[in-house]
Amino acid sequence: MPRINEHYLSLKATYLFAEIKRRTEAFQAAHPDARVISLGIGDVTQPLPPAVVEALQAAAAEMARPETFRGYGPYVGHEFLRAAIAAHDFGARGVAVGADEIFVSDGGKSDSANLQEIFAPECVVALMDPVYPVYADSNVIAGRSGPADASGRYPGFLYLPCTAENGFQPALPDRRVDLVYLCYPNNPTGAVMTRPALRRWVHWARANEAVILYDAAYEAYIRDPEIPRSIYEVEGAREVAIECRSFSKSAGFTGMRLAYTVVPREARGRTAAGEPVSLNQLWLRRVSTKSNGPPYVIQRAAAAVYTPEGQKQVRALIDYYMENARLIRDGLAGAGLTVHGARNAPYIWVRTPGGLSSWDFFDRLLAAAHVVGAPGAGFGPSGEGYFRLTAFGSREQTEEAVERIRSRLGR
Repeated sequence: MPRINEHYLSLKATYLFAEIKRRTEAFQAAHPDARVISLGIGDVTQPLPPAVVEALQAAAAEMARPETFRGYGPYVGHEFLRAAIAAHDFGARGVAVGADEIFVSDGGKSDSANLQEIFAPECVVALMDPVYPVYADSNVIAGRSGPADASGRYPGFLYLPCTAENGFQPALPDRRVDLVYLCYPNNPTGAVMTRPALRRWVHWARANEAVILYDAAYEAYIRDPEIPRSIYEVEGAREVAIECRSFSKSAGFTGMRLAYTVVPREARGRTAAGEPVSLNQLWLRRVSTKSNGPPYVIQRAAAAVYTPEGQKQVRALIDYYMENARLIRDGLAGAGLTVHGARNAPYIWVRTPGGLSSWDFFDRLLAAAHVVGAPGAGFGPSGEGYFRLTAFGSREQTEEAVERIRSRLGR
């Protein structure tokens, strides 16, 4: 029989969200009358914006007529969508990004996991801690680390702790690294990075010939006008940064699957001999080898986001979820809990009370209030002692969950 990729065996036994689902289902089976409210997995609950639905229907009708039917599309995404992204997401903010630097995909999770493929196995990775699990897991599978140690850390990675004590801002690496994963607005802490802080990272990356993999999936939730929405708002970032964005949480596309990654023409890696190589061209080769691009009808739906009606409707959707975030933040703070985030991001990062571990608090919250969240330890060792709630529930679910927590767990 063929030998397996044994790096899979180095992964922690259970993926965070799979374990959340398993425990929730076990509780529900034991308590069939309990009405569980989930604020754990960041899935949206509100319908797609009307402009998006209309575009979907029109595109589906096109596929029913011989003269407008479409088969395979461009590997990197249709020009009409990439041009709209370049104009609205970047050009409108004074940031120059070309359509040929935009690669449309089926999700930010896929891109976040796959970007590491264009880099050598010996590249050293630095991770924010806590952070979205896929960054670590994809690099473990690629062989950049051995099995996790007793603390939950993978020995091959440099962990950059993000705690309340440092404002959830990672320190610059104190040793040589090649790839750094940054996510702002941050999942799970809800923190944001200021322009001066982001400028320091870009300067560091240029000085150390490193690449920043910048996840800006939640940039649409930024309310503070002084907070940068893209790393490319910082001079010099085009040489050292790759940025990922998603339609999932901004326009409700979690079930539609659409995202994009920007790889600037200036970004470079090197061969073993030290010769520079375009990362844009490497990613193009990877995408064209392993993908045929998202469906035409989904890309048409995404383009509708950039129409005047679509922009207004998406803004209303984001406002809805951010009001949920405010309700959770204020309600939990009123219950005596220490709360972070929820001001420029749809995530609420809660300190577990009484020294409880994050998984113990998960079990307690589920048993006492029938509310599901995400244990901070699942996002990294520095997440222990914290708990993530999301603002993506319905208003009714959110209000009821907050009231249950206040009445059953408040002090």
